[in-house]
Amino acid sequence: MSKSHEIRRYRTLFLSDLHLGTRGCQAHLILDMLRHVEADTIYLVGDIIDGWRLRSGWYWPQTHNDVVQKLLRKVRRGARMVFVPGNHDEFARQFFGLTFGGIEIKRQAIHAAADGKRYLVIHGDEFDVVVRHSKWLAFFGDWAYDFALFVNTHFNAARRALGLPYWSFSAWAKLKVKNAVNFIGSFERELAAEARKRGVDGVVCGHIHHPIIREMEGVIYVNTGDFVESCSLVVEHWDGRFEVLRWKTPLQLAPRIEDPVSFEDETGDGRAEEAQAEAA
Repeated sequence: MSKSHEIRRYRTLFLSDLHLGTRGCQAHLILDMLRHVEADTIYLVGDIIDGWRLRSGWYWPQTHNDVVQKLLRKVRRGARMVFVPGNHDEFARQFFGLTFGGIEIKRQAIHAAADGKRYLVIHGDEFDVVVRHSKWLAFFGDWAYDFALFVNTHFNAARRALGLPYWSFSAWAKLKVKNAVNFIGSFERELAAEARKRGVDGVVCGHIHHPIIREMEGVIYVNTGDFVESCSLVVEHWDGRFEVLRWKTPLQLAPRIEDPVSFEDETGDGRAEEAQAEAA
């Protein structure tokens, strides 16, 4: 089978921070991923639709509608789908416990992996001190972030025209700023502590757009990343192993089967990046 038609099948798929409704959303990459990835269970781990941005100005191109339709089609074909709303799609939090179009809406979920481990699935904004205590600052930061993504969008339009994969300046810069790295580390520790308190083996979250799988004091911390900066997702294999995939180049545009650019294993612990940022 050629790479352009390859279907990758997994036990579970975890997606977060698609930010549909924003210009920074990489809808063409999401659609390509959904065409090539199948799973029995799909978790939407928050910030799927960006209600904050849509309130300030409507932006909803056909590709964003296509993403929603593609997700619904997977449900119709038998996939179980669980939606755990985040802060950007908090409008859906009024529907906890309900099911719409076969999609279960939950405040949080417990996922039982194939190897018997149990994971708390939660967006994670509850553990962000800025969102929790200074929402006005969170809105301001969101505006500044959106501007950075606007610049990023035009930069990557030129890269696509040259046949180059997506590259995020904002994601690169975030790992070079000491305060940002410290915030990421604090967020990870809080989520890991919550998992220990709940008596589960790990936690799967999103929110901070920093994909990683790492063990923290006996707890497995999994962050799905996003489809704005890192263009990443997390999958569970049939043996219970979790893996971060980065989807930076559409498979249909990558005809050479040996070309690995769409899939990069991101299961390191991230300490090298933190050490580099600390030294800066």
